[in-house]
Amino acid sequence: MGDMGLFGLPISEEFGGSDRGYLALCVAVEQLARVDQSIAVTLEAGLGLGAMPIYRFGTQAQKEKYLPTLSAGKELAAFGLTEAEAGSDAGGTQTSAELVDGQWVINGTKQFITNSGTPITRLVTVTAVSGMKDDRRGGQKKELSSIIVENSTPGFEVLPSYDKIGWHTSDTHPLAFTDVRVPEANLLGERGKGFSNFLSILDEGRVAFAALCVGAAQGCLEQAVEYAKKRVVFDRPIGDNQYIAFQIARMQARTASARAVMMEAAHRVDAGIPFTKQASIAKLVGSEAAMANAHDACQIFGGYGFLNENVVSRHYRDAKILEVGEGSSEVQMAIIAKQLGFEKSFG
Repeated sequence: MGDMGLFGLPISEEFGGSDRGYLALCVAVEQLARVDQSIAVTLEAGLGLGAMPIYRFGTQAQKEKYLPTLSAGKELAAFGLTEAEAGSDAGGTQTSAELVDGQWVINGTKQFITNSGTPITRLVTVTAVSGMKDDRRGGQKKELSSIIVENSTPGFEVLPSYDKIGWHTSDTHPLAFTDVRVPEANLLGERGKGFSNFLSILDEGRVAFAALCVGAAQGCLEQAVEYAKKRVVFDRPIGDNQYIAFQIARMQARTASARAVMMEAAHRVDAGIPFTKQASIAKLVGSEAAMANAHDACQIFGGYGFLNENVVSRHYRDAKILEVGEGSSEVQMAIIAKQLGFEKSFG
């Protein structure tokens, strides 16, 4: 993927990319996900969560230091947000970062961090509590900042990978930080802007994640069409049965709908116009389409759909995380509802 230039698609030529835009990335992610979601999410997370925070919020020096090798796919970056008590609830963040004598001293843990432990992982951008600040109610709330931590830093430990039901070739680890010291210059973006910055990054990431969902739905559809035409039962292909044909037609409709809303969101990213609502719609519709198509494809395959030798069985295992990763379906519905003016219904 690095040799093909996929990791540099939305990055400007100044930093080693091809400046092809976010839609080009989504097309690439979709095509990969048709066959293997694990490989697709390696690209999606490597760019959307790894390189893009530096591209969007980094200093010129940070961009020049990290982006050329990330754009070339020679190194990977990860985004350390989720913790045992924090993810959807960023206010639950416990990882701390204290500025001491020109260095950030970081302590805490992260979990479910993609691309964090590969042999070519260069860094993790960590969200941490860097202090307290006044809130609008006259009280105090946590000040969150984003800090770059390179994988070779003493005290930073990549813990053993998870035993997952799917995405087996996607690298996912918990992380531990014990008195990890990095230069003050490793602050990514403004101090205290970590919350708003990672919300922006998650919005963008959801568009590429939606493309992954579309690819998974498309892959299941293609497998079902092929199998329904060649599988003969009672002297005729099973696709000649109206129920099977209609089931596949529904799979096609789901996939087309998911692709349409994903591409709308991607076009809005490239055009520089608001896309928060469209990103959540694309992620919600896409993940539901992928999950439903995986279920239907396995049903059409019958007993063969339960065998690991068939792609649909892998899509079935992989698809569930699409309704959870990068913001669960419930989070997407809350975002959409807020965008429609129902803000008082949620915390």
